[in-house]
Amino acid sequence: MSEVNAKDLGYVVVTDYVKANTGEDLADALQNIIDSNPRKTIYFPDGEYMISKPLCTSSDAKYAVSLNLSNFAVIKATKDWSSDEAMIRLGALNKKFTIWETGTNYYLAGGCIDGSGVAKGVSIDGGRETCIRNLSIKFVTQGINVKYNKEYGSNDADIENVHIVGMNLPGSIGVICDGYDNTFNDMRVAGFEIGTKLGGAGNFLRYLHNLYIYSDNYDYKDSIGFWDVSGGNWYEICYPDNFATGFRTSGHTMSTYTDCYAYWYSNRGDKQVGFLSDGKFNSIVKSYRVDLRSDVTNRAYLKVGEAGGGGVLDLPNFDVNLDGGDDYSEYLVNRVVWRK
Repeated sequence: MSEVNAKDLGYVVVTDYVKANTGEDLADALQNIIDSNPRKTIYFPDGEYMISKPLCTSSDAKYAVSLNLSNFAVIKATKDWSSDEAMIRLGALNKKFTIWETGTNYYLAGGCIDGSGVAKGVSIDGGRETCIRNLSIKFVTQGINVKYNKEYGSNDADIENVHIVGMNLPGSIGVICDGYDNTFNDMRVAGFEIGTKLGGAGNFLRYLHNLYIYSDNYDYKDSIGFWDVSGGNWYEICYPDNFATGFRTSGHTMSTYTDCYAYWYSNRGDKQVGFLSDGKFNSIVKSYRVDLRSDVTNRAYLKVGEAGGGGVLDLPNFDVNLDGGDDYSEYLVNRVVWRK
């Protein structure tokens, strides 16, 4: 989309008010454009836009805006960034939680959010039906945070085709979701100690590839691909790549995992666990493939912290016969499909 086409569509073009690629802090000017154009789509042509503090949008449909970045538009944090909040805070102003008004499906799309190694990427602070799609979030200390909706619980956000790169920081998390009823689809998350952590329920995750990047900044044994502390979530074709623990559940939570895959192509440390349940194992895991390395001694397809759960492991696909320390046989339905 060109600047001319954007204007033909009725979009507000930010370069009519500010210049890109100047290296100057544009945070106040861009926030003023957002605040002055309710119920409009704000378009960012190709170029770099520096900000020293978060840009906030409204979750009240009367004041909501959508932010549409051209393919090579970059919103970039300045090196003196000091806020603990994300660079883009969707629905943070005039908080309202409803699906009964037009304009609640505002979005952030396209381009790149660049944290310069010092800032968090994007958060959903309020509203329902928020969309994040078709963008990259790079060099951030945290990728996306879907915050808990205190009024209704449900966020109903849709996040799709988003690729996130972190800074390999200790304790860092690529995607945090404490909200309910959200969808995450077609995403890649790399450069975090923990790929995705869910504290809410009713969330659907499909085609997520969480990739562990080796770093001296954190201890490999603490790395987790997907961590579910709430339960009541659904995972389909999700792929933790080279994390010490592929999938982890806390407490006695129950979620459903279908056609997921945990893979280790290199020996990062003496731990490889496909699925770890801190408490009783209550999840339903179907057609789960795990590729463990035979040269790692502390390895398991399933490890359970407390016996007696009602979980099910249905037709898993495994590659190495283990000597012990594995709990998968207690929950096995049908048989293991062993690869040779």
